[in-house]
Amino acid sequence: MSPRRDPEGRKRALAQAVVETVAEVGVGRTTHRMVAARAGVPLGATTYYFPTLGDLIAAGLALVSADIAAETAQWRAAVDEGAGRGQDMPEVLSRLVAEYLADQPKALLEYELYLAAARVPALRPLARAWLDGIHDLLAPIAGDEPARAISALLDGAMLQAVVTGDPLDQQSLERAIRTLAG
Repeated sequence: MSPRRDPEGRKRALAQAVVETVAEVGVGRTTHRMVAARAGVPLGATTYYFPTLGDLIAAGLALVSADIAAETAQWRAAVDEGAGRGQDMPEVLSRLVAEYLADQPKALLEYELYLAAARVPALRPLARAWLDGIHDLLAPIAGDEPARAISALLDGAMLQAVVTGDPLDQQSLERAIRTLAG
């Protein structure tokens, strides 16, 4: 089916174009016009499928949220696998954070979309996917309260690394996780 006759394909292309546009210019400068140009569709297509800019950004965030859910599942598997090899959760988590931050453009993009939820309340349920996923991963291992604290620590460490461009101090992060895990 051609893209002209494939509404779902067009929506996916627009969502991907939002992600790429946000990565390039940030949420605040993203427009329907820029997304339409990147997707190679008429401007009217963006407003037909996504009447408001918030709807368009939400489509991009939903796409990234699906990736985050998959990544969280990979992290869960890595923690389980690490435990089977005698690695403890702080060691595995600090390594996973370092690996995540190695793809700086992807991390920056995800944080751009994540922070958009501060301005667009409709995006908040999608942005919670990361926080809830990490908490759900950690709670059975560390308990509810430590899981929340570790999740906040990871989020802060990743945000600082993305903002400053400084490399992650993986050993310090591991020690901090260990302290919070009790």
